[in-house]
Amino acid sequence: MAFFDRFKGKKQEEQNQLQPDQLEEVNEVKGEAGEKDEPKEEPASPPKTGWFSRFKKGLQKTRQNLSGRLESLIKHTDRIDDDFWEEVEEILIQADVGVNTSLELVKKVQQEVKKQKLQEPQQVLELIQQEAANLLRFEESSELCFSETGPTVILVVGVNGAGKTTSIAKMAYQFKQQNKRVLLAAGDTFRAAAIDQLQIWADRVGVDLIKHQEGADPGAVVFDALNAARARKADVLIIDTAGRLQNKTNLMKEIGKVRKIIEREMPGAPHEVLLVLDATTGQNAISQAKVFTEATGVSGIILTKLDGTAKGGIVLAIARELKIPVKFVGIGEGMEDLRPFAADMFAAALFSRSTEEEDN
Repeated sequence: MAFFDRFKGKKQEEQNQLQPDQLEEVNEVKGEAGEKDEPKEEPASPPKTGWFSRFKKGLQKTRQNLSGRLESLIKHTDRIDDDFWEEVEEILIQADVGVNTSLELVKKVQQEVKKQKLQEPQQVLELIQQEAANLLRFEESSELCFSETGPTVILVVGVNGAGKTTSIAKMAYQFKQQNKRVLLAAGDTFRAAAIDQLQIWADRVGVDLIKHQEGADPGAVVFDALNAARARKADVLIIDTAGRLQNKTNLMKEIGKVRKIIEREMPGAPHEVLLVLDATTGQNAISQAKVFTEATGVSGIILTKLDGTAKGGIVLAIARELKIPVKFVGIGEGMEDLRPFAADMFAAALFSRSTEEEDN
């Protein structure tokens, strides 16, 4: 088990070097430059391609790294022994499933192998897919919670560079496709060009935006947005928030203040607090989630950029460690490429055999 000693030592070193209160700065350096640019025109979604096929294609990098390596291991293994299980664990960990989650997943698969008295390594991959799907299922639904009376208020949080603004636009687009009246609120008044960027998206989607000037009080923006949502009989109000202030404490205080205003002005709201996480940041996404959850009461996660990483196993780690349902996943740049999360579909796409033909 020397691999795990090396792996844990490396992860501990990374955690020592990057504490949660530094995460927003790191992600801003990594991604803020892209957010300051004017949004690029979204490419049209493929016209005759099913969502599951696009989902599989979006997870291609991760699937090659995960199920592709598992298949290769199985193909070159003639018996199920300790060495085989250690190789499985290593493949899972290197796909960012995480040490603890990988060990737990393999333990459950081992129990099932013993229970069914399986002898052939080829029978293991399907069991891993089944256990992964079980891990991703929650008693709490992954579907959004909508208000039965009045506007549904969705508060969106996350560090700069995670894809927060584009995720808001894509949600707005999808709600509009469902014939819902959507209103956006530009609550990130601190970052340069954040308001302008959200305005561009609002215009592109065809929804209204409530905004103040740069540097204005976010609480005042939210107050006006809540009143506007009621007056205009909006079905959904999506509120953007700051992704970075001078330090973690100031950021969390600001978001906490916004939440209190929502709770005061509209009892029962916010109906969802969605945290946007960049899948390419790997285990740092879990550290971010812990910080935001403590401060804002996150009810669901939007995991973006899954198509850009070979380590999409982070979804499994998030599910096990945070016990917060993933509500949306992003697997492309198109407006329709942010979709509601489904555990069975994700597991099936992640562990589909690499020899299967991808739809064009």
